[in-house]
Amino acid sequence: MRNIMVATDGSDGANRTINTAAELAKAVSGTLLIVTVARALSAEEKQFTRIEEDTAEPAEALAQGILYDAEQRVRQAGITSTKTNLVWGNPTQVIIETIRREKVDAIVVRRRGHGRLSDLLLGSVSQKLCSLAPCVVIVVP
Repeated sequence: MRNIMVATDGSDGANRTINTAAELAKAVSGTLLIVTVARALSAEEKQFTRIEEDTAEPAEALAQGILYDAEQRVRQAGITSTKTNLVWGNPTQVIIETIRREKVDAIVVRRRGHGRLSDLLLGSVSQKLCSLAPCVVIVVP
């Protein structure tokens, strides 16, 4: 198990997940792939989002910021073999596609993401990954 992936949404809880993935990658002298799934922002979200750079797609800038912050956190933990990936679409589906494409041995995710209500109604991404992912899934509370 040398190819580790972590999925992050940029939240405080996701930082615990990143730390866990970094520890695992360090323990196995592995490579860490950091992934975030972007979605288009609503008009209301765009209105209240501060983006430092001028960009046509604020969601992409936000996602790139999430990846940058996660990569900095991982580097501070001493991991130098990292890769980042911004994907668009249904989180479960694009994460599974990325796992297959990148030949990931294990993915580290948090128990719940930003949308608690949608998690309750539709099922969380971590629950779906536990059932469908073609690799080991480590769920961080």
